[in-house]
Amino acid sequence: MKCDRQTLLLAFCIALFAPIWAILAPYIGITTGGVALICAGIFVEAGNTIKQALPVSIGFLLGDLWAVLVVELLKVMPFRHNMNLFILLFIGGGLAVLIASLLPKRINLSAWLSGFAIGLLILAPVRTLGSLPLQIAISMLVGVWYIGVFVSCVMHVVGGHEDE
Repeated sequence: MKCDRQTLLLAFCIALFAPIWAILAPYIGITTGGVALICAGIFVEAGNTIKQALPVSIGFLLGDLWAVLVVELLKVMPFRHNMNLFILLFIGGGLAVLIASLLPKRINLSAWLSGFAIGLLILAPVRTLGSLPLQIAISMLVGVWYIGVFVSCVMHVVGGHEDE
């Protein structure tokens, strides 16, 4: 990436819009605001195009769901924690790859696996999930649609950014 007009505009947009979310998130009850920044970065690496927004969003939401399933199943599995965790990660990761490979235009595998890891990182140490999975999902979607797609649209309007 070179430091041209497009790069400067992208830097400005990220510098402006990401902190707006970071500041506002706690005021609307979202404690996982930083997740949006991670997800925006993954969205950029997935192509940073509007046509990728839905498959990436679906991948993140499936990853969040996968994390909830693992956390809940860990509570009832019969073996030692590490063995249970290995089994669930093995099955969860393998199924994610297989399912996403059947629907590559609808599900972004990188987002699914990243969403799974993000969800586990936040949810695993918590005793009661409460609204955390929903907060994670909202932050993931904010990363894709507000920081990702919205910034792309602003760049297209202001700076002639090409998007598919």
